Formats: sequence, structure tokens, C-alpha cells
Amino acid sequence: MAASNTEGTPILICVLAHNEECLIGACLDSLPLGDPSIAVAVVVNGSTDGTAAIVRRYESRGVRLVEYSEGGKARSWNRFMLDEAPRAETFVFVDGDARLLPGSVEALARCLRDHPGANAAAGMPRNGRRAAEYRQLLCKDGGLFGDLYALSGAFVERLRASGLRLPEDLVGDDSLIGALAHTDLGGDADWDDARVIACEGAGFLCEPNTIHPASLRMQSKRMVSYAVRHFQNRMISAIMRETGPHDIPSRMADIYEAWLPRLRPRLSPVWYWFDRRALARMRAAAVRARARGS
Repeated sequence: MAASNTEGTPILICVLAHNEECLIGACLDSLPLGDPSIAVAVVVNGSTDGTAAIVRRYESRGVRLVEYSEGGKARSWNRFMLDEAPRAETFVFVDGDARLLPGSVEALARCLRDHPGANAAAGMPRNGRRAAEYRQLLCKDGGLFGDLYALSGAFVERLRASGLRLPEDLVGDDSLIGALAHTDLGGDADWDDARVIACEGAGFLCEPNTIHPASLRMQSKRMVSYAVRHFQNRMISAIMRETGPHDIPSRMADIYEAWLPRLRPRLSPVWYWFDRRALARMRAAAVRARARGS
């Protein structure tokens, strides 16, 4: 799908999905399919299950399947959003394991129209034991959840023109995109809280975790990834503070070697073990990065 030079659709929903065959149907059923002002593209990346096959069943309802053999959320976000997606007035991003509450997509677009100086709008978590706490944090700190957020088309056009891209091994996309939206592609000195809006009218539901051996293994892997994300965010925050986003590397692993001597596991009974696993993973990635560069 080549980038378009036309105005494109008013709203483009981009669903990012990796091995979500159990949940992608419920996600798509929660979207406003059939609305002529809304286009839907599902970016299935590196999946080894039946996610793509399920998405194909929705093509008659206007859903477009975009399938990449290579995995990685940030890599796929770059490829689709910066290289291939047509223009739109509003881009709405949804994780393939989330379900949207009715009216959420329209609320995000309306929120950006009502705040023309804003680059992004955040959807709100509506289930889970910490949902209320997370909503308060999003309203207070102006953050984004990768499950549901929107970017203005004008901001996406500036991002494309800037040459900035997410590091392809970045864990998640929302933290860095939120920072770029707050700073309007500048450094921390350019931060403006008004550029990211908490949209109370947009909400999403996540599948609750169930306790069984397979889910525990999956949750353990997820927690290690969250720990890697914690350390990556520390690095990116320092770069944004000191020199700005154009010095963020194309791969975070390329700067691990310089950073690892400064990183320590958090002294928390919740995070200590996961942080140790994350740092071991990062050391291995640094070795591979050095080998690539030699």
C-alpha cells in the first residue's frame, strides 16, 4: 500500500496484532466497521498463529489486512505509519487484544478537533483493578496507553517529514510517541502538556489475566519485557533531555554497552528478579550489536 498524496480518509484505525487469534475477532467487532468515514487496517506482524486468517474474514466489512513476516511492534509501526499508510485527518491506534467501548473512535477524533493545538489524544482503560488509578495518571501526566490512542494527521505528516523513527527494538510505542507529541518533535525543553489530551469519552477493555501454568509463563515474559522497557525509557529520557530526539538510535541495543554499567536492578520485591533478567537480555543484545558493527 503506497503512501497517498491525497487527503485520504477522515479517520484511519490501525490495529497492531501479533499472535492474537484468540482476541482479534472481539477487537474488530468492537470497531465501527462499515462507517464510510472510517478506514481500518490490521497490521499483523510476525504472527505464527491464525490471526491473519481471522482478519481476512473481515475484509468484506472493509477491514484491510497488512501482513509483515517480521515481528516487532515498533518496527511494524514505522513501516506502516511512516512508509505506507495513506493520509488521514486522525489516526487511531488499537492493540489487537483490546476491545473499544462504543463511540471511542469518534470521541478521539472529536477531542483532537476540539483541541487544534494537540498532537495526540489518549483513550482510557475501563476495566482491571488499577483502571481508575491509570485514568488519573493519564489525566495528570498526559501519557498514552498503547491499547488506544490517536494522533492528528498534521502531527503524523510532520513526523514523516522529520525523518524520526522509533528504534526498531523499542519495547512498546506509546512512551516515545507520547514524548514526541508533547514536545512537537523537539527535546524536553519544548514540552507542552496541552499537546496530549486525555479523552474521557474514549475507553477500552483488556482481557483479564487467568491463572494457569501457561499464563504464568507468559506473564513472566511480559514482566521481563516491561523491565527492559523501564531501562529503555531511562535512556530515551536522557537523550530527550540532553540532545533531543534526532539522537535516538535506530536500535536501542546499539547504545546498551555504554549504558549497562550505569543500570542496576530496582530494589523492589516486585521488580528485582525481572530487572535482573532484563539486564541479562540487554547484555546479550549488546554483544550481538557489537558483533554486527565489527
